[in-house]
Amino acid sequence: MNRIGNVVRMQFVNRQTYVWLPLIILGSAFLVTLLIWSMLPLEAMKYGGGAQAPMWYFFVLGILSLTQTFPFSQAMSVTRREFFLGTLLSSAVTGFILSAIVLVGGLIEQATNGWGMNGYFFALGWLVSGGPLVGAAVVFALTMVFFVSGFVIGTIYRRFGPLVLTVILVGLALLLLGALWVIGQLDAWAPVFGWIATQGPGGLAIGLVIAFIALSGIGYGLLRRVTS
Repeated sequence: MNRIGNVVRMQFVNRQTYVWLPLIILGSAFLVTLLIWSMLPLEAMKYGGGAQAPMWYFFVLGILSLTQTFPFSQAMSVTRREFFLGTLLSSAVTGFILSAIVLVGGLIEQATNGWGMNGYFFALGWLVSGGPLVGAAVVFALTMVFFVSGFVIGTIYRRFGPLVLTVILVGLALLLLGALWVIGQLDAWAPVFGWIATQGPGGLAIGLVIAFIALSGIGYGLLRRVTS
């Protein structure tokens, strides 16, 4: 555990990467959204999706955490298992901070009638339909899935190179397009969206946890074969 903690401290040597940048991204998206809302009629209901902006940064951070710090960790004789667990723990710390901000921000929105403007940036209706804590759990799980997805891409790049990574990404895109085509041919959009809606945020959180576990297994399996 001490060695895993050392990896966490190594990742947080540059707090800008793991702490300040995601907070700046979230804060900037929030301020821009408030400015836009101030130009709209007060009585109109307003919803903003800017709270998901830091998650895309976490996708990039997952890639950078491998490509930039992994070689350094190997020079410090850190095992791949310790690097993997320490890196996930580092991302979990920031993910917890972001989800806590979303939780508190959502409670403030609900108490102030959307910042006095009928505007909801954190407390999106469907997201908090299962309660504020469930909504925060979804945000945390999404953040971790984005991070580990980027980590997997980084490991594929380091293990096999850009050509194989490109082929895999194109293949995944074709599979997604094929699934969308099948749904369209079966005229099944209404049942699909209906099923998603009935799962609720709790079901989404469970699905994200399963995705996180699967992606973590893939990422660690690839990392064991990555050379520094």
